[in-house]
Amino acid sequence: MAWNEPGGGDKDPWGGRGEQGPPDLDEAFKKLQAQLAGIFGGGGGGGGVGFSPGLIGLIVVGLVIVYFGFGVYQLDAQERGVVFRFGKAQEDIVMPGLHWNPPVIDAVAKVNVTRLNSLSHKALMLTEDENIVDVSLTVQWVVKNPVDYLVRVRNPRISLDHATESALRHVVGSSGMDQVITDGRAAIAVEVQERLQTYLDSYGTGILISKVNIDESAPPNQVRDAFNDVQKAKEDEQRTINDANAYAESVIPEARGEAQKQIEQASAYRDQVIARAEGEADRFTKLLTEYQLAERVTRDRLYIDAMESLLSRSSKIMIDVEGGNNMLYLPLDRLGRSSSIGGASRESVSSAADAILQELNDRIASGRLRESR
Repeated sequence: MAWNEPGGGDKDPWGGRGEQGPPDLDEAFKKLQAQLAGIFGGGGGGGGVGFSPGLIGLIVVGLVIVYFGFGVYQLDAQERGVVFRFGKAQEDIVMPGLHWNPPVIDAVAKVNVTRLNSLSHKALMLTEDENIVDVSLTVQWVVKNPVDYLVRVRNPRISLDHATESALRHVVGSSGMDQVITDGRAAIAVEVQERLQTYLDSYGTGILISKVNIDESAPPNQVRDAFNDVQKAKEDEQRTINDANAYAESVIPEARGEAQKQIEQASAYRDQVIARAEGEADRFTKLLTEYQLAERVTRDRLYIDAMESLLSRSSKIMIDVEGGNNMLYLPLDRLGRSSSIGGASRESVSSAADAILQELNDRIASGRLRESR
């Protein structure tokens, strides 16, 4: 029954009589101290119980060991440590390895400086020629300065996202639609990377941009079909130009080669004529020398050579006989036909010509022909 119900007596919730107050806390603490002293083997005079000096030293040593144990930490090769002493960041960066910092006083934040992080961004943007393009890109970045990354900016990733959009809109807004969509994407990516790094350095984010890739740049879906038709027409135009250039490249070298061939033939003919003229002049000079030494013999020899050259190309020869109306007829055409029919060699024809020439020489020697010939 409850203590305040009728018949409950004068009991109170402290387990005593109604006239007694709450238990004495000092007495309870002394009892607890006595029990602990009994457990650890300590005691004291005057009815009180205390800790022994050995026990106190053991507790102190244990606390020191625990304190130093909590202060040991290790950094991997890809990590750097930032020390916060009473909440203030220290400028010295902790390098990889085994280190110790006093707990409670110092706190160490670990930052991975080699991991390649990625940020994707996509948005509709207005170009310089007032066209709308849909651009998506990927930014790859690493932590360059761990202290700035942890302290200078509250949320570096959000700052990176905002700076990326600002840099991309600035570059796309300064470029034409064709440049953004077609062959200018690489140059735009480089310019965005440079501008984005400038923004992040001015903010003090401690982030280094490794690479900016333009994943896709296209017109909005509402006008994509019309844009594809325009691009196809441009490709057809370029293909026609390339075919014309290829044909020109095939015809022009051929014409140049033919022109060079004619020039070479003309040069060869010129050299041939000059060489022949020089040879004839040299031959004439030598003949003149021989003629001056033996006029008649040289003249007869020249006459014989001329007749031999002439008769070898003629089929009929008529020779006028001095002092009469008879004419010597030499049927050289028959000789030629007979030699061709009979299979005579060139040597037989040459021997016949020699015989004729010998007869002419005999007549010249006997004086039957005129001196003028």
